[in-house]
Amino acid sequence: MKSILDEQAIRRALTRISHEIIERNKGVSNCVIVGIKTRGTFIAERIAERIEQIEGEKVPVGEVDITLYRDDLTVKTDDEQPELRGTNVDADINGRTVILVDDVLYTGRTVRAALDALIDMGRPGHIQLAVLIDRGHRELPIRPDFVGKNVPTSNNELIEAKMNEVDGEDEVILRQKTSL
Repeated sequence: MKSILDEQAIRRALTRISHEIIERNKGVSNCVIVGIKTRGTFIAERIAERIEQIEGEKVPVGEVDITLYRDDLTVKTDDEQPELRGTNVDADINGRTVILVDDVLYTGRTVRAALDALIDMGRPGHIQLAVLIDRGHRELPIRPDFVGKNVPTSNNELIEAKMNEVDGEDEVILRQKTSL
């Protein structure tokens, strides 16, 4: 197990991403930030807080549950019914720039599911992707606009993002997959 980002490094990465979002969008007046449940939601909230500190403008924040949009639902057995955790985006996303936020970008399938969920809510003017970690190995043509850290990995490695709100600590670790 190897620590990739500690609490301070995560804070710096999210501050940088926040500045990049402001610069790319020439402000945030037309933006909505939407986190992918679960850790993406907390990262989205932290980015919105940083943007408010920098710009003095509050950005609407929502969360999207991709459970019903996953492309592997058909392979689940009856014993493995998906657990719905709810989508909550109070702001109107029509015509606005939606910044979709997740913790770790890997194959792109989670992001694809989140895009489907967003499109079901409305028609954003633009969708941008912000991730704390991009580990490569894409299976779909999805590329993040804002990246906290690129971490090249092998397929037998896992990246685990721990967030204080869920895990009691902020850290990103790289570890070997355990074989069953």
